[in-house]
Amino acid sequence: MFGVGLPELAVIAFVAVLVFGPDKLPEFARQAGRIARQMRTFANQARDELREELGPEYADLNLRDLDPRAIVKKHIIEAMNEPDDDPREKVVPLATGERPPFDVDAT
Repeated sequence: MFGVGLPELAVIAFVAVLVFGPDKLPEFARQAGRIARQMRTFANQARDELREELGPEYADLNLRDLDPRAIVKKHIIEAMNEPDDDPREKVVPLATGERPPFDVDAT
């Protein structure tokens, strides 16, 4: 989740035992668990409140849908999947010896 693997967790646990001692460590673990549960409860309440405020058309709202990166990615993929029906977009190769068009005002 945060890029912390098993070796890192083992080092953190070892340092925690050295710093806090084995007698205080279980209490700190209980407190960390309580804090994690409270944060999860707060997040779920905020999500539910947002769904209620937005109305029934957003009942299936997922908070990950509000991530700006996901929104931009979704629109880019949709734009890339649209068919190109614009006749101006058709590229015609130049004939042999033909000079490419030149716009004096553009250069």
